[in-house]
Amino acid sequence: MFPDRASMMEVRLQAQEDEIMLLKSSLADVLRRLRLHDQLLPLLKQQLIAGGSSLPFFHEDSRSPVVEGARAKLHRVPGLEEEDEEQEEDEEGGGEQDKELSWASSVEEPIQPTIIQGLQREDSQDANGSPEEKGSASGSLAPSKDQNPSSRTGPLSPIQEGEKKLCMFIRGRPITMYIPSNIQNYEDLKMEPPSEKLELDWVYGYRGRDCRANLYFLPTGEAVYFIACVVVLYHVNNRTQRHYRKHTDCVRCLTLHPDKVRVASGQMAGVDKDGKPLQPCVHIWDSTTLATLQQIGLGTFERGVGSVAFSFDSGAFLCVIDDSNEHMLSVWDCAKGTKHAEVKSTNEAVFAVEFNPSDSTNIITCGKSHVYFWTHSAGQLTKKQGIFGKYKKPKFIQCFVFSLTGDVLTGDSEGNILTWGKSTYQIMRQTRAHEGSVFTLCNLQGGALLSGGGKDRKIIRWSADLAPERECEIPEKFGAVRTIADVDGEELLVGTTRNAILRGTFSDGFVAIVQGHVDEMWGLATHPSQNIFLTCGHDRQVCLWNTEEHKLDWSKYLFQEYGLCADFCPNGSVVSVGLSTGRWLVLDLQTREVVSESTDGNEQLSVMRYSPDGSFLAVGSHDNFIYIYSVTESGRRYTRFGRCNGHSSFITHLDWSKDGKYIMSNSGDYEILYWDVAAGCKLLRNRFESKDREWASYTCVLGFHVMGVWLEGSDGTDINALCRSHSERVVAVADDFCKVHLFQYPCPKPKAPSHKYEGHGSHVTNVCFTHSDSHLLSMGGKDTCILQWRVTGGGVGDSRDRLASASSASTSSPEPATG
Repeated sequence: MFPDRASMMEVRLQAQEDEIMLLKSSLADVLRRLRLHDQLLPLLKQQLIAGGSSLPFFHEDSRSPVVEGARAKLHRVPGLEEEDEEQEEDEEGGGEQDKELSWASSVEEPIQPTIIQGLQREDSQDANGSPEEKGSASGSLAPSKDQNPSSRTGPLSPIQEGEKKLCMFIRGRPITMYIPSNIQNYEDLKMEPPSEKLELDWVYGYRGRDCRANLYFLPTGEAVYFIACVVVLYHVNNRTQRHYRKHTDCVRCLTLHPDKVRVASGQMAGVDKDGKPLQPCVHIWDSTTLATLQQIGLGTFERGVGSVAFSFDSGAFLCVIDDSNEHMLSVWDCAKGTKHAEVKSTNEAVFAVEFNPSDSTNIITCGKSHVYFWTHSAGQLTKKQGIFGKYKKPKFIQCFVFSLTGDVLTGDSEGNILTWGKSTYQIMRQTRAHEGSVFTLCNLQGGALLSGGGKDRKIIRWSADLAPERECEIPEKFGAVRTIADVDGEELLVGTTRNAILRGTFSDGFVAIVQGHVDEMWGLATHPSQNIFLTCGHDRQVCLWNTEEHKLDWSKYLFQEYGLCADFCPNGSVVSVGLSTGRWLVLDLQTREVVSESTDGNEQLSVMRYSPDGSFLAVGSHDNFIYIYSVTESGRRYTRFGRCNGHSSFITHLDWSKDGKYIMSNSGDYEILYWDVAAGCKLLRNRFESKDREWASYTCVLGFHVMGVWLEGSDGTDINALCRSHSERVVAVADDFCKVHLFQYPCPKPKAPSHKYEGHGSHVTNVCFTHSDSHLLSMGGKDTCILQWRVTGGGVGDSRDRLASASSASTSSPEPATG
């Protein structure tokens, strides 16, 4: 089920961490609930002493107080031991007593196997209640955005009656959500896929950090390379991209057919959402039409495909080395897709494979401490090991090419180029080339040779007899030379270990035409009025990108910490970045200078969010708090305003209301809480009051309007992020299974259909619409890839009108199947 034991242990460890987190949050809830009872008992005693038959008391089976004589009671969801904890009573008397009441969180059940059950509608109205009691309850529930809970009378709220609410379960935890007033017939709501769709517009990044020989130049003027699950064909002069997207997991290797048209690309083994492995394979495809011509080895390779090579006799054969422990070497008929031969190569790492250009029965492989010379004959593969003799055996043979005379030239980790006799399997000559490893060798027309160094970052041109002719050094910020592609004998394309592709010559130097992050990314923010966006991640880079010109505008390196979240100030002049240590910075977009900084706690920050008018900044932290700052001087001055205290786990997402007075937040233990910032960052214990509130953004993954994005069987961490479009028509979702989803908004019913899009090779960590909703940006975690999607289709109309009209019209049509 799992590719290897390490993967299985990682999954088990993650599951145990989830269980521990929920147990901790459950314990915190119990302690808070006990504290709440202790605080309320003196109040009840005082009122009992004063006398009165209608004073509140605690129901024996519920922590929520009920009004004696009112006959209002808690109706329970089957399978739950207690009713929704957010149905707190209105408070009489207010004042200091009100402020002392603690929030009782919503853990009600022990941890159970992960499941999202069907939604169950509840109606807590007691049909036998008196008209006066009903009127009192309904009157206290009149939705008003300006209503302040602390202004009500009485220490406790009466039980709300006539409420329409839903309860969904994640990991056995009930999450209650209230149906907005404009929805009259929730059962009749019809969920459909949105009319909007996504088309892949641009791919940012290149996988050079851990892959070799993955950059080629086509006669069409296009550079072909890969990142995540996408093979990119980038026209270096026209600055346009085409994409081959038939792979189902990360592409690991690439080779070009002798006809310079066909391409072979191999991928890793993936894992689907049920944990079942997806089989690796090699695709042979046409670079002109992007049509798949052949799929090689499905069900044969283990873990992934590490290296591929076409034979030079019109490319009739393909040699493949997989990532199994034995690194199986196999030879395939490209036209028929059949296997001719297979053999175990070595238990050591294998870095490269090639056919001999003059004899396709000979194959060379190299890797950790070895060079093997293979002979393919009569369906059998036999090998001869290269003999190092008097020469020091290097730890790694990184690369090799064939000279015009048929000799084999290898580059190794000692910085040498070794010349091997074409039939002796022995070293004829050793040439000192680089300080550190020789990562790549590239043949030029006429017999000249290029070598690329690791530690010294040099590109050296050698004559046919290995005399150095020219050299240059690439800038340190791009890393070491990973691979070189010849354009025209003078101009070169260079792939680097820091995921950049450079273009240039020895005379004029090199400039970057492709750049990207080099480690896991989480922070993403789009500008409020310009076509730019900002990203940050574990590589300590903060990058500003241009969606129109498809390029990196600038990047800033953070020396000790890395960024995890970001948001632009509504005026568009500054951007705030939350870091891994609890510190956060505010950067000026023009000067790139830090104009303000602060520290909140000592744990990582997970979300930064400005209020709609830019007067406040909310900072969500892993220490369970939301810190609120007042913002002045056009986003350059920040003063602590307050702190939202009530979550029992780390903050994951938050949004501001359109009037800038309230916050909705989610936490790691699946809580949904609401806060009155204007009233001093006060927690709104009665969540019913927030059901009709309008939100300036919608990024919280838990909420009534996005209930339908959760698939059955989700464990609460399957959705990493979501983003509602500015038009409020669609919501984009980033999941843990490498997919980007597009749902209609609102999406309040389970099993809602969506459009699904592939391309990422890792968990999708974030999604965000541009200011005009013309594009959607998605970022992968470990795949270090940013995908820019063009939003197409769509109609007119407001989401609220669509939701209201849908709920008022009764229909018996079955819901469409999930797309």
